[in-house]
Amino acid sequence: MPGLFQTLEIGRRALLTQQAVLQTIGHNIANVDTPGYSRQRVRITPTFPETNALGQFGTGVSVADVRHVRDLFLGRQFREANKELGSWTAKERTLRQIESFFNEPGDNTLGNAMNRFFDAWSDLSTNPDATNRRALINRADELVNYFHQLARQLDDLYDAVDRDLAVVTEDINRYTAEIARLNEQIASQELAGDSANDLRDKRDLLIDQLSELIDVRTIDQPNGTATVLMGAMMLVDGNDAFPVEAEVTLEDGKTQRVLKWEGTDIALDNTNGRLAGLLEARDRIIPSYRQQLDELARTIVEQVNELHRAGYGLDNTTGVDFFDPSATDAATIRINTEVRDDINKIAAAAQADGYGQNALAIAELRNLRVMSGGTMSVHEFYTSLVGGIGIETQEAQSFTDNFELLRQQVENSRQSVQGVSLDEEMANMVKAQQAYNAAARVITSMDQALDTLIRRTGVVGR
Repeated sequence: MPGLFQTLEIGRRALLTQQAVLQTIGHNIANVDTPGYSRQRVRITPTFPETNALGQFGTGVSVADVRHVRDLFLGRQFREANKELGSWTAKERTLRQIESFFNEPGDNTLGNAMNRFFDAWSDLSTNPDATNRRALINRADELVNYFHQLARQLDDLYDAVDRDLAVVTEDINRYTAEIARLNEQIASQELAGDSANDLRDKRDLLIDQLSELIDVRTIDQPNGTATVLMGAMMLVDGNDAFPVEAEVTLEDGKTQRVLKWEGTDIALDNTNGRLAGLLEARDRIIPSYRQQLDELARTIVEQVNELHRAGYGLDNTTGVDFFDPSATDAATIRINTEVRDDINKIAAAAQADGYGQNALAIAELRNLRVMSGGTMSVHEFYTSLVGGIGIETQEAQSFTDNFELLRQQVENSRQSVQGVSLDEEMANMVKAQQAYNAAARVITSMDQALDTLIRRTGVVGR
């Protein structure tokens, strides 16, 4: 039967419940700026009623559990956008560096060095004296140095990107090891039916960060752990993490890192994210521009040498190469030592005791279609190379901006669901505070009623 003691118990339960609500609100407010934190809510439920002859009477309230608020769909969308952003950011950064190497348009560029080189041949054709011959050697040295510098910069960038792959694999292993450790803690805490909300938030944040590096998907297990996969291969299963590695190998005389599962010969698939962007930069982007630069250097060496061998020097020597014919790529191109040591061997004339017709023919090489199977001139080829860098950089920048915007939009939507709103928390706090005060008033009233019942009943009339 309902009575004072039962009502006192209802007040006690209400006080404890509102204390839990206030504590949870305080926890939310304290973590308003904590990365990855999801707001928590106390789920309140009425306790089981008691039944007697008069019917059912409520027995108060209790805390069912404390849950964090998350939107799984938005979480997956965020990770999809994040991995694409990671990939395009890595490619854009590489292309920006390549663009800065060529530095077009500008004064100190390979393009201007080529123009000055052919201009020197043109000057030599009008006056093949010693001054113009030395000027030609200087311009040729300038051209060679630009080729060497660009080749060295592209090779250094290749090595830097290759080393970045090792750094990324270390980050992946660090994230997966921490996720596995959190899995173990979450499973232990939730074994008794509790919800490890804060630990789950930390784990989700790590998975979000991991999604920028690779393509990840997760499978939630009944025991509270999360299985993390890259493609069809497991990165984390329960409290076990399966590390990856970047094994250093020797490829065509240069070191190269091969990505695989640690301790196996199984290559990584479905990489995506920053890892995929770095792989594309190393294996496609940089070699493509390095190959084009080598083609440009090789064509200049071969075409200039072919005409130079047919010409005559000031001492009527012929059959001499202007560039070293054994050095035909951007890293090794150099002037033939025979010409460098004796500028009179520069074949400016088209015949013995001639003048500068051969130098003029070499100067006109810049406009002849000698590149790409006779479809482009040297100038057109170089312009196409530089233009290709600009177009590809612009594309990478566009995709980077788009996915950055998409990720931010998804994050805003996600935060509207799971983020802490101070206005909302303050309103809930006032509501809980009033409920707490009312519950305390119930206890006070019951205490006064019990005092009357115990101390005053039967006193009147004595």
